Amino acid sequence: MLQSQLFYKTLKEFPKDEEAVSAKLLVRAGYIDKLMAGVYQFLPLGLRVLQKIEQIIREEMNAVGGQEILMPALQPKEIWERTGRWETLDILFKLKGAGEKDLALGPTHEETVTPLAQKIIFSYKDLPKAVYQIQTKFRNEPRAKSGLLRGREFRMKDMYSFHANQKDLDQYYEKVEKAYEKIWERLGLDKITVKTYASGGTFSKYSHEYQTLCVTGEDTIFVCEKCRVAVNKELINELKACPECGNKNLVEKKAIEVGNIFKLGTKFSNAFNFKFVDEKNQEQLVIMGCFGLGPSRVMGTLAEVFNDEKGIIWPESVSPFQAHLINLKKDTKDAQNFYNQLMKEGIDVLFDDREDISAGQKLSEADLIGITHRLVISEKTGDKIEYKKRGEKEVKLMNEKEVIKLLK
Repeated sequence: MLQSQLFYKTLKEFPKDEEAVSAKLLVRAGYIDKLMAGVYQFLPLGLRVLQKIEQIIREEMNAVGGQEILMPALQPKEIWERTGRWETLDILFKLKGAGEKDLALGPTHEETVTPLAQKIIFSYKDLPKAVYQIQTKFRNEPRAKSGLLRGREFRMKDMYSFHANQKDLDQYYEKVEKAYEKIWERLGLDKITVKTYASGGTFSKYSHEYQTLCVTGEDTIFVCEKCRVAVNKELINELKACPECGNKNLVEKKAIEVGNIFKLGTKFSNAFNFKFVDEKNQEQLVIMGCFGLGPSRVMGTLAEVFNDEKGIIWPESVSPFQAHLINLKKDTKDAQNFYNQLMKEGIDVLFDDREDISAGQKLSEADLIGITHRLVISEKTGDKIEYKKRGEKEVKLMNEKEVIKLLK
């Protein structure tokens, strides 16, 4: 991609109407644009990062037998009345359709997926099943001041599983826990993300949140540093020690919630009278699980925790481009030839081919954007290329073959 053609604009200053560090950086670097509080537009750079996050999630959900579907955001009032949440869910966006029909914009999809599965699952032979979607959701948040970390319109991966018995749900729950650990590892968040015990509400005794440690996080958790799990603030009076090892010396820390998983049990299958016929030809309620993870919130979290005074430092797995090639020569021929060669090798490159921008401005903008690998061609490097990894100080001079080998 030629940077001269890229649909973006960086800002000289941080936007004054943003509070979160991540929102300030993402807006200033040309990744997102605020339409209104809690609602953002993703520009090409931002969409590339978001899609890479979503692809990692998609691959790991597929690996545990999840099948991808897509359900409507626009939903009828009736399904929400079946579960009682039309009146009780305070963040539900409600609107009127043609003929004064009451509608909702989906903040979550239990009310939609349950009657859908009811049309497909009838017997124990149809179980277990798991379906997921990656979709735009809507929540009427009263305080949407944290950029992508708390939006009114946001991206969410929600997976729903269906089981014949509790043991099968428990086994699948553990399987998904391991898949989530793989996702954090691939995103570079594994060392700072902890499984956190939370209230199961009306579903079960406990649910689990995945919290990424961050000094600017809005959640308070209490971490067991022996076994790397935590208890959230609302549960700490009930669980005064680590629920896994009994350690009482829990450390209070700030964090950002990036995912949550629930054992829904029969709450929703009961509301819709969703039953299956078991091996003894008896009708039983289907047992359900729910597994949520927010790609747009993860994107905000990555920018919140991986940055320095110069800008964003993307993990390699989600960097919008593999490399940022910057030409500082008056003649662009050498850089253009190398760019063409990188593209032929299948290496995704952003090439700063702009001729009316100073060297200092190009380099500072590259740091702000935060692409993992930076390649500079200038008069002083001769026939070599200056290589630097974002966030590291070491600079290397490499030839073209060495650079290609590194990036491939």
